[in-house]
Order: sequence, then structure tokens, then C-alpha cells
Amino acid sequence: MQIPENKSKPGPKGGAWGEVVKRGIMIGRNATVVPPDEVEHLASLGCTDAEIARYHGVKEDTLRRHFEEYLARGRHQLKTTLRQAQLRVALEGNPTMLIWLGKNLLNQNEQGQGTDEKRPLPWTDTMAEEVLDDDDNHTKVVEQDVDTEA
Repeated sequence: MQIPENKSKPGPKGGAWGEVVKRGIMIGRNATVVPPDEVEHLASLGCTDAEIARYHGVKEDTLRRHFEEYLARGRHQLKTTLRQAQLRVALEGNPTMLIWLGKNLLNQNEQGQGTDEKRPLPWTDTMAEEVLDDDDNHTKVVEQDVDTEA
């Protein structure tokens, strides 16, 4: 295969041209060879389906139909890598990242731990315990004496 020399183009001078054999799945009407590992790698870098399809010269829906699993795996790898980087930054002492991860991963908020338990701590020596009545689903309060001098 003879490649014409164009002296006006930038780039390396006097380089030799070669051929590359690509192994992959042949897709589309033109039987374009698309390597699955390249699709997965580009997805793991955060490229959109449209960018990956354009890179390989195929239509976006064709790419999705043939490489759905590879796209999903690459995007999962991207999320895992980002999560690891966030944790690394947080554990190195970045307070903003610590707060953000606490809110998003641990369900924490400014009022304290994000739980269903919204009752304040008891102020007396007796604790009230709510008991669900099985017959009519009403709750009643049962008071218990608590030994606070233990």
C-alpha cells in the first residue's frame, strides 16, 4: 500500500508507514472492525457513546447494540476509579471531601446521623417505650425505671 507524501502536513518527517491488524467484532454495513477492549477502555475514560462511535466510524445505536456489556463494564470501572480517588483524597485529610462522602455514603447530615430515630434523649430517670398494640395498631407508652447510678 503506497501512501503519497504530502510535504505540507505537520508531523514526523521521513517516517515509514506500516499496517496494523485489528482484531475485534465486525459491525455495520461496512464490516468495520471494532475491538471490544478499546470500547471498554474509552468508556472507562468517560467517553460518551457518541464519541466512541465516532472514533470507530460506526453509528451510535450499532455500537450500543453490539457492545452494551463492554460499555457498562467500562463505565463501572470509571465509577470505581473515581470512588477510590475520592476516598484517597478524603483520607489524606481533605475536610470538604470527608463531609461530602459522609453525607453521600454514610447518610449523615448537619443534625447528626441520618436514621429513623428522631426522638431526643430522655431527660428523666424514667424512659418511655412505645409498644404497638396488636389489636388496633395503636401505640401506648410504657414507662420503665432506669438505674442511672450504675
